[in-house]
Parts: sequence; C-alpha cells; structure tokens
Amino acid sequence: MALDDSEATFLVVINGEEQYSVWPAHRPVPNGWKDAGFSGTRAACLAHVETVWTDMRPLSLRRALDGDARA
Repeated sequence: MALDDSEATFLVVINGEEQYSVWPAHRPVPNGWKDAGFSGTRAACLAHVETVWTDMRPLSLRRALDGDARA
C-alpha cells in the first residue's frame, strides 16, 4: 500500500511531547506514540491534525518557557 492511497485508513497519533503525526492504521503504533483517537483517510487525518495541533512547540519547550517546574 502506498502512503498516498486515498482509500487507506490512517490514525492520528501523538507522542509524549504532544506532537502529532499520521500513521497507517494497519501497522502497529510505534513505541513512544499513542493513538490520539481519530482515524480516517490521510487527508481527513491531516485536516484533523491541523485543527488540533495549534502550538507546534514541543511540550517540554512550552513548559520551560512558561517557567513550569515539571520541565
């Protein structure tokens, strides 16, 4: 299956830094990533990521810049 297959199903995945990606649904989610709860065509998943990923800075950087002690 090609990654641009318009009929394939993809998952939106997220890592510990709250960074998003699109992953083929037929493959196991890689270590360090988890299912973000959205699936569909690649285009639909990319549109969802564009909607929910409003701050592209990694979580650790956002925390550091906010002075969060958990950084």
